[in-house]
Amino acid sequence: MTSPSTTLGAGARDARDRLSRFEARFLAERRTRMAWTALYLALFLAATIGSMVVSGFNVQKLMTGLPKAWNYVHGTLPTLTLENLLGDLRTWYWGFNYWLRLLVETVLMAFVGTALGGFLALLLCFPASRNLVQRSGIYFSARRALEFFRTVPELVFALIFVFAFGLGPFAGVLAIAVHTAGSLGKLFAEVNENVDMRPLEGVYASGGNWPMAMRLAVMPQALPNYASYALLRFEINVRGAAVLGVVGAGGIGQDLYFAIRQFEYQDISAILLLLIVTVSIIDMVCETIRHRLIGADNFKGH
Repeated sequence: MTSPSTTLGAGARDARDRLSRFEARFLAERRTRMAWTALYLALFLAATIGSMVVSGFNVQKLMTGLPKAWNYVHGTLPTLTLENLLGDLRTWYWGFNYWLRLLVETVLMAFVGTALGGFLALLLCFPASRNLVQRSGIYFSARRALEFFRTVPELVFALIFVFAFGLGPFAGVLAIAVHTAGSLGKLFAEVNENVDMRPLEGVYASGGNWPMAMRLAVMPQALPNYASYALLRFEINVRGAAVLGVVGAGGIGQDLYFAIRQFEYQDISAILLLLIVTVSIIDMVCETIRHRLIGADNFKGH
């Protein structure tokens, strides 16, 4: 018959053995993690050094060129005096009404382009989600289409559409819409891949088809994130629309490019200040809307 002391001794040895095995696995996992971390760090350093060599990055040139860049910016600023402040401001913003009209055109281009691109992204994001489609061919095609839309720069799309449809904001709207579809489609698809799959199973179990499952099970979960990403993209597109005017795709960018080419320094600063103020206002408004959509006000004070 086994004595209690023998039983306790065997239990203690078994506990020590389990603890030793646990410590051995822990140390092995720790060494593996440290090895991978060291490898990633080495790859990051190699990529950084390679990028610096290829791009010709030079700290001495950077320190020498920064004052010159400031001199250019300083040269665009007007001379304002307290004695004739209103007159100086009128001279600086001599084309305010014209620039304001172009600025409104730029914002509307961004809005329409974001709306069209967001709608296309919404159509493509469901087949581009790995967890929502069974056929790999559909998933592959949707993903590649989104990659094409967002890989080609907006300026290239704008040049193509200017050639096809002529000068004006219509070409800029189409360029923004196509690029937005690629960017938002990827973001929407990643949101879809994180949804709870149980509501989809419930829709399928009650006889629903694939479009019904997307509408009733996926969209209610993902809609706040869709809206948040769309608002963020609208902010980005306002800045992007200002650049498309360089190729004749409408908006205030065309007048800004003309001012830069003609060395109208004060016009450059006046237009840029209008853009900065406009984008800041849009940023604050979109931020407020995003917080309300995701319920960020509930976290204040925590």
